[in-house]
Formats: sequence, C-alpha cells, structure tokens
Amino acid sequence: MNAKPPETFGLDRLQTPIGPALLVTDAEGALLALEWEDYEPRLRQLLRLQHGAAVLKEARAPDDTRAALTGYFDGDLDRLGTIRWRVAGTPFQRKVWTALRTIPVGTTTNYGALAARLDVPKAVRAVGHANGSNPISIVVPCHRVIGANGSLTGYGGGLERKRWLLQHEGVALKPASRRGLTAA
Repeated sequence: MNAKPPETFGLDRLQTPIGPALLVTDAEGALLALEWEDYEPRLRQLLRLQHGAAVLKEARAPDDTRAALTGYFDGDLDRLGTIRWRVAGTPFQRKVWTALRTIPVGTTTNYGALAARLDVPKAVRAVGHANGSNPISIVVPCHRVIGANGSLTGYGGGLERKRWLLQHEGVALKPASRRGLTAA
C-alpha cells in the first residue's frame, strides 16, 4: 500500500494591526488558511484535519492576496471578496463556510439564524462547530457570528481580536459586561 506523500503549502506572515497573521497557500496561490501567529498549533491542526499530512514551506503569498488583506486592514472592507481561497472540510462544513461569506460587512448573525438559513434549524451546535473549524479567518468571516443573546462567543483568534474586527467593520458593540463580552 503506497501512502500519499504530504502536500507542500506555502507559509507567509503578514503584519496586521491585531498581530501577525499566518497565510497558507497552495501551489496555485489559493488561500487555504489564515490564522494568527500565536495560534499556530491550531493552524497546523486544522490543516492536518482537512488536508492530511502537510509540509509548510516559507513562501510569500500572492501579491494580490497580501494587498487585499492589507487593504481590508486599512479600511477597504470589500477587498476580502477578491481573495482566491479553497477549503477542504466536510460537505456540511463547506456549506456553513460558504454561508458565512454571505454575511455583509458591518453586520452580525447568530448560530441559530445561520442554521435556519441553511435549512437545518436544529443543527445549531453543528453550525457552531463548523464555524469554529473555519481555517480561513477573516476572509470566511466567522467573526461575524455571535451568540443569540448578543455575546461575543468563541473566536479562534481570541475575543479581543473578534471585538476589534467587528468594530473595524462598523458593528456597534455594547461595553463588556461582568458576565462576558456583549454585542449590539
């Protein structure tokens, strides 16, 4: 039995206002993952789950991808739509990740509403799990999903980054409460 050799992907770093981002691209330049440098173990785990054994080799991401991300952080929020990306994942995960891309900049939704939009209203937890397994932070905007009560629930890059991203996109947030972070 011949095992499939590991794929080699490019690994780049991009400085952002909320910390260095790790960009993983395939041989065609499509973005496979975007994660924060301080969460590199999570990045490697998601890549392993979705692509099997993979080798990351230092390589600059395509200039258009870097420019789009830099533009987003500089305030041109629509630039994310120009980034070529590819995900593996299960069919359900891909369905959730595609739906995340339809959440307009400057707005939020909650897990229940997202599940209902996908015609699986009882699959709120599964939608939440798929959201949490999103390998392409920001570009596939999982940060725009909040709790039903308006709380800033989990974000793979940390709640402070989620808060920053939402405020950057123009979402008005309520002050942090004693029980947790809340959004309007």
